[in-house]
Amino acid sequence: MNAVKVSQDIVLEPADNQRLANLCGQFDEHLRQIERRLNVDISSRGNRFRVTGQPGAAQIGSDVLRSLFKLTDTERIDAERVHICLQETVMKEAESNGLDAPGREADEGDAIEIQTRRKLVRARSANQRAYLKGIRSHDLAFGIGPAGTGKTYLAVASAIDALENGEVRRIILVRPAVEAGERLGFLPGDMSQKVDPYLRPMYDALFDMLGPEQVARLIERNVIEVAPLAFMRGRSLNESFVILDEAQNTSIAQMKMFLTRIGFGSRAVVTGDVTQVDLPAGSQSGLVHAVRILADVKGISFTWFSPNDVVRHELVQRIVEAYEADDAARR
Repeated sequence: MNAVKVSQDIVLEPADNQRLANLCGQFDEHLRQIERRLNVDISSRGNRFRVTGQPGAAQIGSDVLRSLFKLTDTERIDAERVHICLQETVMKEAESNGLDAPGREADEGDAIEIQTRRKLVRARSANQRAYLKGIRSHDLAFGIGPAGTGKTYLAVASAIDALENGEVRRIILVRPAVEAGERLGFLPGDMSQKVDPYLRPMYDALFDMLGPEQVARLIERNVIEVAPLAFMRGRSLNESFVILDEAQNTSIAQMKMFLTRIGFGSRAVVTGDVTQVDLPAGSQSGLVHAVRILADVKGISFTWFSPNDVVRHELVQRIVEAYEADDAARR
């Protein structure tokens, strides 16, 4: 039996043809993107729109159109903006219906924003809000979940915020140089050039928020340091904001070494995806081990992300879900 469909009619004011064209996109590509994602039909005539589909989907479609139309007053709408708006609206709908992660408070009105030099970074889901809260209120926070959920990006934004507010004196970004099938020795260049590709995602986040020139100045002054995990041995990191990224690729000994580097006035964030471990067969992930033995230790925050928190291209979310379904079936 087919589900009952409903139609929602909305009128977008003011009736500005330029803003409406921005909303709909070339050949109505933005409307088609919303239709595919929500399995709805959208028809329009001037500034009047009709969204037809299952009740929940029709409501979300209407809310997305209203939200995007507001944005047309100040920015150019593209496919990425449509995707993010869809993701945010779907997440809000799930939270309001109590469908978010078990035990997680929706806290709808408690938006968390971080204003960096070049852009405003905002939590887009309940899990992202909980993650940022955990980072702010704990000396050690873990963010665990699939790619595209904002674990590293939000951690870097929090580090920049802490630095600019005078809470720490420097930022240290760390990654294990573990290859997904490649060998460091076969890469050209000296050691710095060999490990640079593994640190590039963290540079990208810094550039996005501060700009390349500002990042270069801060690195030159040793205010920002980006380094392989192996370089952390023997150091004590005081008054620092330290981020360990891709922590699923640490050994147990490396994870212990990193966590015991945390000094006075410092905060640490550990991010990783326990489903993408690139360690040699038979080696246990330091992240998996740490989660197990530190679960009941006071003063540590754990945030678990799900595919619903993915804010990249919508295809990434479907890919993550497909891999998780396959893993569950094999288990």
